[in-house]
Amino acid sequence: MNKEIEIPSVSVKYDSTGKSKKSNELGMREMQERAYEKRGEQYLLIKSPPASGKSRALMFIALDKTENQGLQQAIIVVPEKSIGKSFNDTKLSEYGFWSDWEVKPKWNLCNSPGEDGGTVKSVKAFLDSDDKNLVCTHATFRFAVEKFGIEVFDNRLIAIDEFHHVSANPDNVLGNQLEEFLARDKVHVVAMTGSYFRGDADAVMSPDDEAKFQTVTYTYYEQLNGYEYLKELDIGYYFYNGPYVDDILKVLDPNEKTILHIPNVNSRESTKDKIKEVEHILEELGDWQGTDSKTGFHLINLPDGRTLKVADLVDDDPIKRSKVQAGLRSAEMESDRDYVDIIIALGMAKEGFDWIWCEHALTVGYRASLTEIVQIIGRATRDAPGKERTRFTNLIAEPDASEDAVTDAVNDTLKAIAASLLMVQVLAPRFDFTPKTPTSGPIEGFDYGDAGYDPNKSNVGVNQETGQIQIEIAGLAEPKSEEAQRICKEDINELITAFTQDTRTVERGIFDSEVVPEEITQVAMGKIVATKYPDLPDEDQEAIRQHAIAAVNMTQQVKKTLNEQGSVDTGGSDVDEDEPKANRAFVDGVRQFVMDVTSLDVDFIDRINPFGEAYSILAKSMSEESLRQFGNIIAGKKARFTFEEAKELAVRALKFKKERGRLPEVTSNDPWEKRIAEGMNAYAQMVAEAKQNG
Repeated sequence: MNKEIEIPSVSVKYDSTGKSKKSNELGMREMQERAYEKRGEQYLLIKSPPASGKSRALMFIALDKTENQGLQQAIIVVPEKSIGKSFNDTKLSEYGFWSDWEVKPKWNLCNSPGEDGGTVKSVKAFLDSDDKNLVCTHATFRFAVEKFGIEVFDNRLIAIDEFHHVSANPDNVLGNQLEEFLARDKVHVVAMTGSYFRGDADAVMSPDDEAKFQTVTYTYYEQLNGYEYLKELDIGYYFYNGPYVDDILKVLDPNEKTILHIPNVNSRESTKDKIKEVEHILEELGDWQGTDSKTGFHLINLPDGRTLKVADLVDDDPIKRSKVQAGLRSAEMESDRDYVDIIIALGMAKEGFDWIWCEHALTVGYRASLTEIVQIIGRATRDAPGKERTRFTNLIAEPDASEDAVTDAVNDTLKAIAASLLMVQVLAPRFDFTPKTPTSGPIEGFDYGDAGYDPNKSNVGVNQETGQIQIEIAGLAEPKSEEAQRICKEDINELITAFTQDTRTVERGIFDSEVVPEEITQVAMGKIVATKYPDLPDEDQEAIRQHAIAAVNMTQQVKKTLNEQGSVDTGGSDVDEDEPKANRAFVDGVRQFVMDVTSLDVDFIDRINPFGEAYSILAKSMSEESLRQFGNIIAGKKARFTFEEAKELAVRALKFKKERGRLPEVTSNDPWEKRIAEGMNAYAQMVAEAKQNG
């Protein structure tokens, strides 16, 4: 592997406490115990990362619902048949629980062709039986509801795995059916997801429906920080020219256990011949020696004398593919680190696929779905002996001379950066922001460093038990309603997801040198909050906005601080064994940033461009010519104001007048006041022109 290639990356380090893998007296791990405590709720939403034990958590809850809460049956709904095996019979009593999980073979419709040849008929046969548990796919469940109606499911638990496949979009059948179930209010629902956002930006549920659910959140940070072996996760991207297969070995290290996702044949990165792409990759790796007779894995001799075993899930030949799939289902996948070395996939190996030894998730081409990215990263974040570091790399094509290609490249790059920003947010410790007031004091359970709590400045406290970081911010608005408090505690990442998916906001934040940060932090984020939570009062919306933008900017400033100090890897260098303990670097970065700021207040945070650090990282990996092209493309399509932007700024102008007793002025030296005034004037002009044109 070419070690000189630079892959800008963000490194998140963890303490390896082992806490997330320890079980209580009932055989429950930390996340499962947290979910079980809420087992009495009629509607329960479990947000927890891949490999945290959601399937078993559901078994515990379902057993209690049918044995102790009076529900007749439990129906487990999974997105595809391969995930159904996660709900096979499990001897929970061997680990301390009071019952075992059992599903009769004929009621696991992911394994069975179904009674009378049809899985939908089997659902009805199950409902008419005295048996307790059924497992089926989302599709089978949808068809069963359409055929038999929602009433036949009364007094039952409906548990939906990989819940992000559901949507509030009217075209989403399962989403509409869920809405009907909630309106009828005769079933219990447990929804589970490792990535509670959709790549298409559609809401998973309407705000009214979502409010009915009690949420159990187990963060990525808690999961990874509580591992036994894994200490570091790197997320980065690499830009290439020409066919990706010519550059693949610059980022594909044969010494790392790797899942390689080649691009969709319809994507810009694809050569349009997936079979030849795989053949080229195999040739680049070494000398092909045929395939293993038992597993179907390709055998590649490397220059150093080793034999590399490569599983090809791209080949459409049903005999070859079934042999490889069977090989990957072998028990040796978990017990033997050297059973397979590289897995090449297209649409598989994302959900419901476990390979604990995977050290590198390498993806060619931007995946339009953030959910898909989370699932791909989740394949590489399993804990395994000897596995201290893992990484995700996204290969993105640099633009060529054609205008269309340049525009596509701009869009893909923006999306990749946004995804990277979001993932750092998801993987970092959770922030707990509180207002700094004259009466503020230390909060129990938080460590304020060697110097202790200082009443005269903003403080940073760390809860070692939960991994939360408490930060005091002057002028911070507090959420008043219970719903707003819940959102600030549980749903900030969902807001940040919508924020990073707003292409115009991202491109202006990165490439528009004239952008005023408040346009992004106040207007763009404010609009997202107002759209997502329209029924909340203005003061709650503003409190949520402040908490969301504080989370984004705090993470970015910590990243900047660590980069400047050399504590965050920007290439492929080895980890310094003398570095501070895993998460100490992040915590120290927070403390350093807060200490360096004269006054940490809301106005200061609003004046930070959330995408400033993203640009500096991008500049390290892209040629000056490409950066210039990118900037020109965005400048060429940039409007001074859209109607919506002008309207938003006009609203800000009225707020400005209310606070200061005058309208903002275009001659002001304050860039934000000047921008508000320009937007106000532009809006007035647009309204006047609209009236004139009828």
